[in-house]
Amino acid sequence: MSDRKLISVVVPAYNEGECVEELARRLQKVFDEEDAYDFEVIIVENGSTDDTYEKLLAIRAADDRFKVIQLSRNFYMEGGMDAGLAAATGDAAVIMSADLQDPPEIIHDFIVRWEEGYENVYGVITERQGTGIVRRVLAVTFYWIINKLSDQSVPRNASDFRLVDRRVYETFNEMAERGRMVRAMFGWVGFRSIGVEHERPPRHGGKSTFQPIKTAGFAVRGILANSNLPLKVIPLFGLALSFLSFFAIVIITWQAIFYGVPFPGFGTLASLMFLTFGFLFCFLGIVSEYIGMIFHEVRGRPTYIVRERHGLDKPSS
Repeated sequence: MSDRKLISVVVPAYNEGECVEELARRLQKVFDEEDAYDFEVIIVENGSTDDTYEKLLAIRAADDRFKVIQLSRNFYMEGGMDAGLAAATGDAAVIMSADLQDPPEIIHDFIVRWEEGYENVYGVITERQGTGIVRRVLAVTFYWIINKLSDQSVPRNASDFRLVDRRVYETFNEMAERGRMVRAMFGWVGFRSIGVEHERPPRHGGKSTFQPIKTAGFAVRGILANSNLPLKVIPLFGLALSFLSFFAIVIITWQAIFYGVPFPGFGTLASLMFLTFGFLFCFLGIVSEYIGMIFHEVRGRPTYIVRERHGLDKPSS
């Protein structure tokens, strides 16, 4: 049995037919340079509609270090990462995307930090090349909000691209929650952590699946999943509004007794009423999101379903 450390590389891939061959070539180059370690690559084909799966099988046929999991449908990035980490056997696992926006060459820097004793080495994006202003603004806004609301901060511009020690990813695998934000969960579990700065290049090929509305929805659920502060704000706001309403009634009554009821004030009262109902429905929306998340947790459905495995043993029942 080899004493060399094994590093598992977990890569979710959805419609990445134009990227996976270059990804494999660059990973193989990294493996050749890091010859003190053994590597396995677990690529999770995440319900693609292009030729990603066929290309992955060809890559595996040429290099058996590449192992393939095909999911029954698209379970998004989080489901792909869950499936890959569940199959990982390495002393450490690297999580990265298939579009080469996570440069494989940074794995060397991750390994150096890991050997220094850090158990969660995450990428910190210093510049996003080929990214529009809307996406950059959304990213800045997201990190500001989640760090203001969450009990456990998420480092600004931290990505899911990271190396985690076996103890870390095994702890992650044991967490039963379905509504997952991976970077926040790894922050929550603790262990010695450090960031490695790098630039994020544009996609190697293919078309980005980024959709602002879906991404915003994911961000909102991720924030709510890591904080119950919005629920605490609702009764505080209601209490403050009650006090203001009480004082407003006293003032209006006093004016009515001594000065009569000026008709123009009706517009102001109506505006305040509509404003109050606006806040009310916003708060109901927050509560409904929490209820929806509870609904998904109670159902207990898996975060992914495997259709095929290539190079991996089936899990014991």
